[in-house]
Amino acid sequence: MWQRMWRRWIAIGVLTAFTLSISACTADNPKHTPEPELELELELSMQEYVEAMQPGWNLGNAFDSVGLGGVDETAWGNPPVTRELIAAIADQGFRSIRIPITWETKLGPAPDYLVDSRFMARIEEVVNWALDEELYVMINLHHDSWRWVDSITEDQEEVLARFSALWSQIADRFQDHSTHLMFESINEPFLNISTSDLSLQPMVDLLNQTFHTIIRASGGKNAKRPLVLPTMHTSSDQQHLDAFQRMLRQLDDPYIISTIHYYGYWPFSVNIAGHTTFDRTTLDDIESVMDRLHRTLVSEGIPVVIGEFGLLGFDQHTGTIEQGEKLKFFEYMIHYTQDKGMTHMLWDNGQHYNRRTFTWNDPQLYEMMRASWSGRSATATTDLIFVRQGVAAQDVRIDLQLNGRQFTELTLDGEPLKRNEEYVFHEDGALMFHAELLRKLTETEQLGVRAELIAEFDHGAPWTFYVISYDTPQLEDSEGTTDSFAIPATFHGDRLATMEAVYEGGGNAGPHNWTPFKEYGATFEPNDEASAIILKPAFFDETNDGTIHLKLHFWSGEVLSYSLTKIGKIVTGTPLK
Repeated sequence: MWQRMWRRWIAIGVLTAFTLSISACTADNPKHTPEPELELELELSMQEYVEAMQPGWNLGNAFDSVGLGGVDETAWGNPPVTRELIAAIADQGFRSIRIPITWETKLGPAPDYLVDSRFMARIEEVVNWALDEELYVMINLHHDSWRWVDSITEDQEEVLARFSALWSQIADRFQDHSTHLMFESINEPFLNISTSDLSLQPMVDLLNQTFHTIIRASGGKNAKRPLVLPTMHTSSDQQHLDAFQRMLRQLDDPYIISTIHYYGYWPFSVNIAGHTTFDRTTLDDIESVMDRLHRTLVSEGIPVVIGEFGLLGFDQHTGTIEQGEKLKFFEYMIHYTQDKGMTHMLWDNGQHYNRRTFTWNDPQLYEMMRASWSGRSATATTDLIFVRQGVAAQDVRIDLQLNGRQFTELTLDGEPLKRNEEYVFHEDGALMFHAELLRKLTETEQLGVRAELIAEFDHGAPWTFYVISYDTPQLEDSEGTTDSFAIPATFHGDRLATMEAVYEGGGNAGPHNWTPFKEYGATFEPNDEASAIILKPAFFDETNDGTIHLKLHFWSGEVLSYSLTKIGKIVTGTPLK
């Protein structure tokens, strides 16, 4: 705890807080008792406040659960939130936590819409745990946005009454809590319209303005409590930023934080349309979004929190995006966001930090994020080195993106490899892996990953190269239905990257027919354990009867063709030579 406190004081730059903070930590109920507000908190500008929140983490799929059985924090598969979990998150280096909350099923009937007292007490308990850990805390109305708030277009009076009653109760309950607690008016206000439609912008403004009026009039520390307001859709499009800025000028409140969400360039984020790599288009998207936010908001004195960020493909599984490409996205996105003075909050619904074991499901991803919080890390054009079985190994050159770092050594199983004998580092930033090294690493008959070579640098995260022994994958005939169909596949160490689907007579088949390349995970995915490539019902739901030709692209560069015949719900398949 003391290390986290010291980091916070350094970030804020107010060393006079030392005595006050020690006193607060030794009190029986630190941070959340109705004591006079610390001058430290009141003197922070909102930009300083936001920078002190860096980095942030979302407690997703807990208190925001909805739907079948979705009235309990465990309904979407996570264990109950504990004090130990919150402490562990703080120990990972996070300085802020966003607690998404869906209140819909916890509200009584009109006209009072009273919040269930046990639920409110539970939320307060978790908020207090987070404040005890010196975290900045954000609570909100989360899936209420599409469960009932979006009905404001049809029944404005009823929605506003419910919205106002809810925020009035939250404001009253937390009015004496530390201003390290902030309120977010509403999550992702879509209002059932497209991102290009501004006709309902006045409704989003009305929600934000109503929220603002309620909180500011509620007394206690709410007079200066930081309030987090979203753009329409939490979008970073220029038209939404401009409309948001006009609304903020009317509020004329120095204690406002703006928020948007960012999940990257969509084709890369879900692995569709052939965007399997962190290419220039994906990088440009990061820069254009963050530049736009900085120009329109940050430079005008309006701080920005990226309230959620990640990759949308993670909704299917975290392997939707190839590991090295995923790491490059996170490294650059974190770097560029911080460079523009904005705080990012990782969306985590349980797929990243295991809330049962308190470990990271992907330690490499965490190591890359953690290193990026304090500087850049080196990356490479790829993390995959393929060596075909039965073919003499060749030298392999891979370019590094050093990002200001210096290469120090290449290791195998913790031991340094021999520079200039087993590999060469060129001054232009390239690594040359000698053929003899690759031959030794892949000389057994076993296929798949045969070695992990770790490139080390003077600062930042290391970069792992996977040496893979492979042969051409093999596909077999298959029969099934549109509800259950799989292509028998022996992968022979290779990895599936993407899939094309076109009709025999021409035209793209399947969902998103503007591209032949289908969405990984949503329409197809490999299953190594089952030795199969699964074609999902979502793929067949949008295909016509007839013959469909597939091209299966593998990371080694292999491309295999396969023919499907669909008649009603019956599907048959056979490999094409």
